[in-house]
Amino acid sequence: MKTLLVTGTAGFIGSNFIYHFIASHPNYHLISLDKLTYAGDLENLKSVENHPRHTFIKGDICDRKLIESIFKEHDIQGVIHFAAESHVDNSINNPSVFIETNVNGTFTLIDVAYKHWMDKPFVFKDGYKDCTFLHVSTDEVYGTLGETGLFTETTPYAPNSPYSASKASSDMLVRSYHHTYGMNTVITNCSNNYGPQQHDEKLIPTVIRKALNNEIIPIYGDGKNIRDWLYVLDHCKGIDLAYHNGIPGEVYNIGGRNERNNNYIADKICEILDQIHPKKQGSYKELIHYVEDRAGHDRRYAIDATKIETKLHWKADENFESGIVKTIEWYLNKYSL
Repeated sequence: MKTLLVTGTAGFIGSNFIYHFIASHPNYHLISLDKLTYAGDLENLKSVENHPRHTFIKGDICDRKLIESIFKEHDIQGVIHFAAESHVDNSINNPSVFIETNVNGTFTLIDVAYKHWMDKPFVFKDGYKDCTFLHVSTDEVYGTLGETGLFTETTPYAPNSPYSASKASSDMLVRSYHHTYGMNTVITNCSNNYGPQQHDEKLIPTVIRKALNNEIIPIYGDGKNIRDWLYVLDHCKGIDLAYHNGIPGEVYNIGGRNERNNNYIADKICEILDQIHPKKQGSYKELIHYVEDRAGHDRRYAIDATKIETKLHWKADENFESGIVKTIEWYLNKYSL
């Protein structure tokens, strides 16, 4: 049985990935690492807390001694790296935390992995030649798009926020360990995720929560910023494929082909809530309110997922209209409504 280290597992995407991977791969034991900052919640891992193939460790990816001890004690043979500070607003207010976690933390992880798996550049230790380091990143590293066009794996990096700059930096570190040392690395860049267990600070949980609390639903600027929305389980399946079947040194963009602007997102959520959990009077749409735009707010992101679709045969199972209903139903159950 192989042992993998998965970081950032008490967060939104990481916890969904743990559930998917444990159910799909009985030949793996997962060492699950999370610092449990405000964005990490052990409740997200409640269903696997006693699972025989899942071991949770509270810790910081920047703590080299801890990472070295985990690799040694558990003989880690693969890494899937989710752990990151990810909220753009927070990166504007406190960028240093993003540099520390996203850049220095990623460096610590991949450098320890290199020394555990390899004797020297391009020479693996016996039994470690198939070990892979998969780094989960974002489409925000590519900057912003105009009204047309899509991000591909060859789009030049042009990050516009401290968050995206820190992720771009970590991508470059991972790339360098493949080209300099011959490590088996894979990078995935995803579009905006949504689904069960997402942190309250993000757009879709905010719209749902504010609506249900009969509070003002804040929308930045004119609400016409466009994102490509990806249901979290579809993302997890893509990462799984990229880890097992991706070519070392390659990048795979994972996108939902669901471009929607923020006005549509808010309107659609309110429309669904009006149908399945109506207010006593009026529509939830009456709560939508426009607020001052975020600094450096990118106008449009959209991913071309052709490479992972054709090379690894990945396909999103959910479109936005099906995924958002599942998401709203999960939150209604969470709030016992």
